[in-house]
Amino acid sequence: MTEKDVFNPQKFIREQVSEIKKVLGEERAIIACSGGVDSTTCALLTRKAVGRNLICVFIDTNFMRLNEPTEVVKTLSSPPIELPVKLILSQKRFMEALRGLEDAEEKRKAFRNTFYSVLREVAEEEKSQFLVQGTILADIIETVKGIKTQHNVLEQMKIDTREVYGFKLIEPLVSLYKFRVREVARCLGIPLDSSERQPFPGPGLSVRVVGKITQSKLDVEKIANEIVEKNLKKLQPKQYFSATLDSETEGYSKSGEIENEIAELLKGKEFSVKVQSLTTKATGIRGGSRLYGKVITVSVKDKKGKSVELNRSSLEKIQNIVIKNDANVSRVLYQITDTVKRGMWLIAVRSVETVDFITASISEIPMHNLKEMNEQILKSCKDVSAVYYDITPKPPASIEFE
Repeated sequence: MTEKDVFNPQKFIREQVSEIKKVLGEERAIIACSGGVDSTTCALLTRKAVGRNLICVFIDTNFMRLNEPTEVVKTLSSPPIELPVKLILSQKRFMEALRGLEDAEEKRKAFRNTFYSVLREVAEEEKSQFLVQGTILADIIETVKGIKTQHNVLEQMKIDTREVYGFKLIEPLVSLYKFRVREVARCLGIPLDSSERQPFPGPGLSVRVVGKITQSKLDVEKIANEIVEKNLKKLQPKQYFSATLDSETEGYSKSGEIENEIAELLKGKEFSVKVQSLTTKATGIRGGSRLYGKVITVSVKDKKGKSVELNRSSLEKIQNIVIKNDANVSRVLYQITDTVKRGMWLIAVRSVETVDFITASISEIPMHNLKEMNEQILKSCKDVSAVYYDITPKPPASIEFE
């Protein structure tokens, strides 16, 4: 089945259940359920095929949303899904594995090694030689192209999982993009709260805490992300979340040139434009390949020092000016209000529109919604200096912040 075929979710389910039965026979399999649509769909397909020979686990990596581990286990274990899920507590193990790492790729690989080491232990305990997982087509495309290493893309990168981890993979969804997976999920009777659930990276908030991870920085990200999700859920963007970055800036030789061009864009108005480069770098895409590039912040203020409200068209033009002037930029952030505190970190609000998650445009979020989030985050999050809206499409930015 490929995306070029006329897609029939009922037929897809029949074919995958049959294939899983053929591969597993009477063998046991394990699956790491995150509560997301991909793993939940895979779990139900496999449960249809082998019944109680599927062992479901939820690994608490410490990088989940606030209260997510207990909530997901309860949801999956209850009707109508009814997948008994065992909670595995591994927070300290993952924090230690990622301690001191700054580069997004290094963090992803350290997460992957720890994740599959835990699963190897589960497989040995459950006497299973098979792991079912929800790898989808977009995961493979991004990893193979070198944009970013999706932690669950293994065999496609010539990793012998039997030799390295002790189990063989079963991946029922590798031919599908996310929107097709949602069709299958709805056909399986998965409730909308799960079938339409926000995409969430496999390494969780570890890639949304940009740069080095500390527990205090991670705690801030969890609070900020909850505020962003609660505020934007009603607007129904395709994907939305927060990211936490160090607020430290460095000298930027192109600031003056870019500031002048932005001022020219806004001609006829007496605005003050300020462009800065953060010391933190983030993952982006340039020429179809990965770019670990600069993060640029932009603020525009009027004569009274108040931040200027701009529509999506103007924000896109500002982003274009920055990217045109500097090919090493992966992110452009626009300051939401003029409120700035002393603090170690800043928060970026990310909201995008996409169909296949291979390309994406920024959402047009009303300024009053951005201001509400700005106020709530600054009030709730200690040591946050300011809040920005990420105005970078994909490409040149990846959707996830990393």
